[in-house]
Amino acid sequence: MRVLYFTRDYTPHDHRFLSALAKTEHQVFFLRLERRGHQQEDRPVPAEVEQVVWRGGQKPARRKDGPALLAALRRVIYRIKPDVAHAGPIQTCAFLTALSGFRPLVSMSWGSDLLKDADRGWDWRWATRFALRHSAVLVGDCRAVQEKAAQFGFPEERVVLFPWGVDLEQFTPGPAEEFRERRNWQDQFVILSLRSWEPLYGVDTVVRAFARAAQVEPALRLFLLGNGSQAQMIRRIIMQHELQDKVVFGGQVNNKKLATYYHAADLYLSASHSDGSSVSLMEALGCGLPVLVSDIPGNREWITEGQEGWLFPDGDETALAEGMLRAAQHSDALANMRIASRQLAEERADWNKNFQKLLEAYELAHKSGH
Repeated sequence: MRVLYFTRDYTPHDHRFLSALAKTEHQVFFLRLERRGHQQEDRPVPAEVEQVVWRGGQKPARRKDGPALLAALRRVIYRIKPDVAHAGPIQTCAFLTALSGFRPLVSMSWGSDLLKDADRGWDWRWATRFALRHSAVLVGDCRAVQEKAAQFGFPEERVVLFPWGVDLEQFTPGPAEEFRERRNWQDQFVILSLRSWEPLYGVDTVVRAFARAAQVEPALRLFLLGNGSQAQMIRRIIMQHELQDKVVFGGQVNNKKLATYYHAADLYLSASHSDGSSVSLMEALGCGLPVLVSDIPGNREWITEGQEGWLFPDGDETALAEGMLRAAQHSDALANMRIASRQLAEERADWNKNFQKLLEAYELAHKSGH
C-alpha cells in the first residue's frame, strides 16, 4: 500500500511513526506542512521513507497560504497516487487533505486539535467538522478524543483508538544513584517536570506550586526540563523565590538520555491543561515512576488515585503543592506505586503492540473506499 503521511512539522513523534512505518511492507511518503521556529527533531527521516519536496515544509504556514498549499497538495497527490492518506492535526493537514478531494483519508488527532482547538471559534469548528465528515477513519489516542469527535457527528465505529505507547525496553526501571550524587541529591525528594514551557502545559503552575511546597519541605528538588515561550516568566519565578539551588534546568534532553532523568526522580509531575494519552506520562509509568498529574480526561484514563500516583485539580497550584508534600512525606507508599506504574505500562503502553492499531486503521480505510 502506498501511504502519504502528511503532518504539520517534523517532531520526535513523527520520527517514531515514520521509523515504524518504514519497517512495514508499505511504501511511505512523508509530507511536511511547515517548518516552525526551531527544528524539533534532529534525527533524519528514515531512509526507507521518501520525503516529498513541495511548496510547503520550509516556513511557518499562514492562513493566506491555504489556496496555494491546497493546489500544491493536489499536485503531490496526483504524482504519488497514494492508496491512503494519513493526515493530522485535524484543522490543518487533515482539513487540507479533505479539501483536496482525496479519499480514503485517515485523520489522526494529536489530542489538543480536537480537545482544545476545535472550540476556538466558528471557523475552527467548521474546519473540524469538514475534515471529519470526509474522513474514512479517525485515529485517536484516548476516549476523550473519541467523545469529542462524536460531538461533531463522527461515528464511533470508524474511530480507531490507541495510546501511542513507548519503548518499554528503553523506558524501564533502573538505577541513577551516580546521577543524583553529582548534585548531592542522594537524600532529597526529586520531582521531574519535562513538559514544554508553553501555556497549554502549565509549567508556570508547576514552579509556583514547587515554591510553596519547598518552603514547607526543604528536601524537595526539581528537575525542570524543556524550554518555550514562557521561559522568562518561569526563570523569574524561580529567582524571586530563591530556588536556584533546588532546581536544575535540564533544557531539551535527547531521547537516549531521557530515561536517566526518570530513573533519578522520585515523582513525575505534569500540570498540563489538556492531554490525550501523554507520551511522557507513559514513559514515566514505564520507568516505574509514581506520578502527580492534573485531573483532566486524558489523565483520568490512566491514573487511579492512590494506585499509580495522584491527580490534582487542573490549574490549582495550592493543591499541587499539597500533592508534592504528600508524596514526599509518605515515601513509604511509593514502592507499591512503582510496581503498579510499570504493570500498567506493560498492559497498555507498549508501542510495539499499540502501533499495530495504526496499520489496522489503514486497512479499514482502504477497504471502506470512503
